[in-house]
Amino acid sequence: MSSDEHTETGTGWPQPAGPGRPVGPAGEPGPRPGAADPHEVGPSAPQRSAPPTEAPDEGATVDLSLAVGGGGVEQPVAAGPVPRRVSSAGVMIAALLALLGFTLVVQFKSTSTDPTVAVTRQEDLVRILYDLNSREVRLRQDIATLEESQRQLRSGQQGRQAALEEATRRADELGILAGTLPATGPGLSVRFEAGEKPTSAARVLDAVQELRGAGAEAMQISGGDRATVRIIASTFFLDGDGGSLVVDGRRLTGPYTITVIGDPATMRTALNIPGGVVASVTGDGGKLIVEDREAAEVSALHAPIKLEHARPVS
Repeated sequence: MSSDEHTETGTGWPQPAGPGRPVGPAGEPGPRPGAADPHEVGPSAPQRSAPPTEAPDEGATVDLSLAVGGGGVEQPVAAGPVPRRVSSAGVMIAALLALLGFTLVVQFKSTSTDPTVAVTRQEDLVRILYDLNSREVRLRQDIATLEESQRQLRSGQQGRQAALEEATRRADELGILAGTLPATGPGLSVRFEAGEKPTSAARVLDAVQELRGAGAEAMQISGGDRATVRIIASTFFLDGDGGSLVVDGRRLTGPYTITVIGDPATMRTALNIPGGVVASVTGDGGKLIVEDREAAEVSALHAPIKLEHARPVS
């Protein structure tokens, strides 16, 4: 093949010269065989692959258009981020955690803003401390007395005299507890003054029970008419007519005064506990006056109780 029949391109591919194939400008390389003519436009032109692109950032618009079959048909474009599906279990867990947090916050606020919590606990601890100290002192005294009595009873001739003295002391103690003997000692005077409502039997009974729990050893109650009744284990209290009080079947009129023998500090604390006797009487519109007595006298006597069924164990 001669050089005048072919034109050498810049790529080194020989191209036939002639009217059927135009030759490009000088210095411009001709296309390779089978390559698409850059001047051709239309469906017959082959598609070129697009250069690789970087993955779009989250939240950016993704172009998912795709040419199909060279016909220029494009797929719909997805706009915006793809939504995530939330499961029902996740929603339930989030709701439970929110409810738990709300409950803890409310409980903490109610506890920290309640002014009566610290006072109530402090008063209860003081009362318990007094009770424990008083009981410990009494128990130690009883132990010491019993040990001394045991030693004297084992000492021969002195034992008989010691036994007689011990029996007399026991009889006196039982007589005070049964109300058949008068008693004197340190204690309190507790006076009930009614307000708009008369003093009820329930309030007086609450005071008697609190005093017994605080170590009261002897008690009596007096009315405004000077009538006095000894209080023992079997004493009962009823509401009478016209705001009066019936104690062991005897009618008393107000104001009422309880004279009690025992440790004054312990009994006063028991009456003044939050929600106790003083608070209850004050809530009814009345007033409770508590005074210390260095030598309280319980002089009212109770008739001896004759036992019909109980017998000592031999």
